[in-house]
Amino acid sequence: MYVCSCFGITDKQVKDHAAAGACTPRQIASVTKAGTDCGSCVRTIQGILGRGACPRRELLEKGNAAAVLAVEPELAEAA
Repeated sequence: MYVCSCFGITDKQVKDHAAAGACTPRQIASVTKAGTDCGSCVRTIQGILGRGACPRRELLEKGNAAAVLAVEPELAEAA
């Protein structure tokens, strides 16, 4: 099923990115552009992501920012 018709992103793609560690609609948008045009898919993406465990959030809460930066190289470049 298409989640973002603007960029042709499917629910499977969102789930795959979530399994790889994308925890928020913004993180999904950074990899797929979903939610960055008309924005009508953001709530659907939020629903797919749910409120489950977020590996990055858990690492940050444990004070392991280096591991998060290793997962998200674009954050390391910005720092």
